[in-house]
Amino acid sequence: MPYGYIGSMKTTPGHRDDVVAILLSGVDGLREAGCDLYVVSVSTTDDVTIWVSEVWQSKEHHAASLQLPETRAAIGKAMPMLTGEFTGQELTVAGGLGV
Repeated sequence: MPYGYIGSMKTTPGHRDDVVAILLSGVDGLREAGCDLYVVSVSTTDDVTIWVSEVWQSKEHHAASLQLPETRAAIGKAMPMLTGEFTGQELTVAGGLGV
């Protein structure tokens, strides 16, 4: 079964678009890393919350992607613009459109 992850993060005021750009800058290599779906969304109720929805071939693929040099660099670039408020939920993907 595919592995799913949904998470949110809060940015410091005025930096949401910057963090979204960082999150989207590395999508080209995700498919090769085992990612089947990667969606970055922004909240409609505030201007600091970002949601990321992911579907991976396995939990191991997801974990390995976090160790890639380009992923580590993106995390390092985004961290100063984040408040440290994160949520996350691991999921077992049962199916759906696009997966």
